[in-house]
Amino acid sequence: MTISAALNSALSGLTAASRATGVATDNIANALTPGYARRSLEVTGSTVGGAGVRIVGVTRQADPVLIANRRGADAAQGYSDTLSAFHNRLSQLVGGVDDPRSVPNLIAEFESSLIAAASNPGAQTRLDAAATAASDLAQALNAASDGLRSARNDADRSIGQQVDRLNTVLQNIETLNGRIQSVKLSGGDTASLLDQRQTLIDEANTIVPINVVARDHGSVALFTDGGAILLDGPAAQLSFTATTQTMPHMTVDNGLLSGLELNGTPLRISGSGSAIRGGTLAAAFEIRDSLAVEAQKDLDMVARDLVERFEAPTLDPTIAPTDPGLFTDNGARFSAASQIGLAGRLELNATVDPKQGGQSWRLRDGLGALVPGAPGNATQINAFHEALTIGRTLPDTRFGTGAMSASGVGAALLSQVEQSQSLAAERLAFASASQTEMQRLELEQGVDTDAELQMLMQLEQAFAANARVIETVGDMMDTLLRL
Repeated sequence: MTISAALNSALSGLTAASRATGVATDNIANALTPGYARRSLEVTGSTVGGAGVRIVGVTRQADPVLIANRRGADAAQGYSDTLSAFHNRLSQLVGGVDDPRSVPNLIAEFESSLIAAASNPGAQTRLDAAATAASDLAQALNAASDGLRSARNDADRSIGQQVDRLNTVLQNIETLNGRIQSVKLSGGDTASLLDQRQTLIDEANTIVPINVVARDHGSVALFTDGGAILLDGPAAQLSFTATTQTMPHMTVDNGLLSGLELNGTPLRISGSGSAIRGGTLAAAFEIRDSLAVEAQKDLDMVARDLVERFEAPTLDPTIAPTDPGLFTDNGARFSAASQIGLAGRLELNATVDPKQGGQSWRLRDGLGALVPGAPGNATQINAFHEALTIGRTLPDTRFGTGAMSASGVGAALLSQVEQSQSLAAERLAFASASQTEMQRLELEQGVDTDAELQMLMQLEQAFAANARVIETVGDMMDTLLRL
C-alpha cells in the first residue's frame, strides 16, 4: 500500500467514525422520542484507489409488520377505552347497589314509604314522605336521562373534533409525502421526515385504524380497515356537521343527526361493514347512535312501567279513565307514540306533590279527591302499593319475558347496566394488555442505549487507530523529506 493510499484510508476512516458517532449520539438522545426509529450508518469499500471506506448513507431501522401490529393494538385500546368510559358514566347515572339514590333503591324506598303510610294513613308526615319518595324517583330518572343526553352530546361533539383533527393530520401527511419524495430524489437524508410522518400516522390510526401501503420514492397511501381511501396522492376530505343539542328522538336515519362523508360521499359508520370500524371515531359514533339510544330505551321502559302501573283501570275511582295517574308524562297521560324520552319527562302528579302545590293526603283519598277523607282509611294507599308490587309483563322483552314488579324492573335495569360495564372493562383490560405488549416488542427493536454506548467505545478506538495511521504517515513523510 502506498503512503497516499494509507493516508486516504485513514482519512475516510476518520470521516466515517465521526459520522457514525453522530448517528449513535442521535440514537441515544432520541431513545424515548415518540416515532423515532434507530439509525445506522451504511458504509462500503471505496471505489477510488481501492483503499478506505465510503459512506453510503444513514438507514432508518423500522419493522413495518411490528409497527402495523402495534397500531392495531393502539386503535383497539382507544376504541375500548372510549366505550368503557361511557359504560362507567351510565353506571353512575343509574346508580349502584350501595347507592341510596340509585333508581332501583329509590323504587324500593317508594315502596317502603307506601307501607309506612298505610300503617298510619292519618299521619301527614308519612304521606309527605311517600310523596317525596315518589318525586325523588321521578327526578332520578330525569337526571339519568339528562345525563345520558349529555353523554350523547359529548359523543357528537367528539366526532366533530376528531374529524377536524383527522383532516388536518391527513393534509400534513400529504405534505410530508411530497417533501420525502423531493429529498429522496435529490439523495438527501429522509429519516427525520419519516419520523414525523410515522408520528402523524400513529395519531390518525388511533382515530381510525389505518393500513399503510408504500408508494414510489418513499411516499405512502393510507386506507382504513374498512377499505376507505384516506390518502393516495391527495388527502381525502372528511365532513361531519356537529349538533348543538341532541335529543332522544334524533337519529341519523331520520336526518336529524349528521353522518360521515368522505369527499362528499356518505360512509357506512356502523356494523361489520363500517368503513371506520375500530378506533375512537367509531366508538364515538357507536355511543351516539347505538349505546346511548339503547340505554335511553331502557330508562324509558322503567318510566313507562311506573306510569302504566298507576293508570290501571279502577285503581283510583276518583279520577276519570282519561286522567293521568300517579306518575305522568310531563303532566299528561302516557301515550305509546311518545315513549322516546319519557324518562326525562316523568313527573309526579301535581295534585299529590306538595312541591307543585298539591296535597299528599290524596295518596290516601285519591288523586281526584276534592277534600280530605277519613284519616284511618288506607284502602287507596294499599291499592297504590299493590300496583307497584304486582307482577306485570312489559311491552317488550328488553328486560326479559316474565312478569315483574316495579322493583324487579329496576333490578333488571341495574343488572343490565352493570353487566355491560363489566364486559366493557374486561375488553379494555385485554386491549390495554395487548397494547402494552406490542409497545414493549417495538421498543425492543428500537434504540438500545447500552449497545449504542458500546458502539461509541468502538468508534473511539477506530478514531484513535485512524489518527495513529495519519500520525505515522506524517512521521514517514518527515523522514523522507530529511533524506
